[in-house]
Amino acid sequence: MNSPFSLKSGVLAVALFAALGVQAGPPFNNLEGVGGVAFNPLAYTAGQPPADTNGVSSWFSKPQVGSWYVRLGEKNINWESFGIAETIGGRLELSYGYEAVRLGTGALGPGSSPVDVSKNNVGAKLLLIRENEGALPFVPAVSVGSIWRTTDFNAIGPDRAGFDYYVVATKLITQTPVPVLLSGGLLDTDEEVTGVLGNNSDHDLTWFGNVDIIPVSFLATGFEYKEGARFSNGFKNANYWDAHVAWFVNPNLTLIGAYAYTGDKDSPAVGLGSGLVLSAQYAF
Repeated sequence: MNSPFSLKSGVLAVALFAALGVQAGPPFNNLEGVGGVAFNPLAYTAGQPPADTNGVSSWFSKPQVGSWYVRLGEKNINWESFGIAETIGGRLELSYGYEAVRLGTGALGPGSSPVDVSKNNVGAKLLLIRENEGALPFVPAVSVGSIWRTTDFNAIGPDRAGFDYYVVATKLITQTPVPVLLSGGLLDTDEEVTGVLGNNSDHDLTWFGNVDIIPVSFLATGFEYKEGARFSNGFKNANYWDAHVAWFVNPNLTLIGAYAYTGDKDSPAVGLGSGLVLSAQYAF
C-alpha cells in the first residue's frame, strides 16, 4: 500500500514554501493543525493581523499553514501532516489538520504488515486573556480549546472519533538577557497514540509544557513535553518530548528541525519510537 504522502512530497512542500519567499514566529500549525509547536497548543492564536482594519474583513486574520514530516525509524513509521488555521475577531482560532501515518512492517508488533492511517482534526481555541492584559507585563495569554479527531484505523480503542479539551497559558519573557517563551497547560483526552490508533472510552487529565529561547531575532531553540494519558482499562500512552530549532526565514516563512521521542520498544507504554522531524510554516 502506498502512503497518501511520501518523503519526496514532504521535501517538495518545504522547497515550495521556500520558493514563495513571501520573521514569522509561534504559534505554528502543530501536527493536528492547531496553533502551537509540534505536539502542544500555545495560548496565542494563529494567523497574522488582517491588512484591512475596517469592515467585515477586519475580523479575519490572514490564514496560516504548516506541513510536517516525522520519520520514526525505530518502528519504521512515516508521519506526515498538513494544517491550516484562521482567527476570527482576534479571539477565536479555527483549525483543520490532516495526518497521514504509514505504520511500516513490524510497527504494530513483530511481523505486522504495513498499514496506512488517515487522521482528521478539527480544532477551536478561544483566547480568554490577552498577553499583558490591562498593561500588566506579568500577565500571560490564556486560552481554552477543543480538538475533534477521527481516524480510519481499525481502532485499538473502542472509538474512531474522540475529543480533547485543554487550557493553556503562554508568556514571552523579555526581561531576561534573551527572550524566553514559556507555555504550559492541562489536557483532558481520550487519545490512544494521539488518536492515530483510536480513542479510549475513558478520559485522562494530563499536562504539557514548552520552553523556547530566542538568542537572535531569526532563531528559536527549545524543548517540548507532553505527558501520555493513562486509562482505567490499562492502556498507557508514552510520554512525548522533542528538542527543536526554528529558523524565521522572513516575516512569513519558518523552517523547523527537531528530534522527537514518542516511546520505545522497551517501554511498557504504547508509543511510536523516536526520530527526525522537519516542518515548513507559512503565514500569509
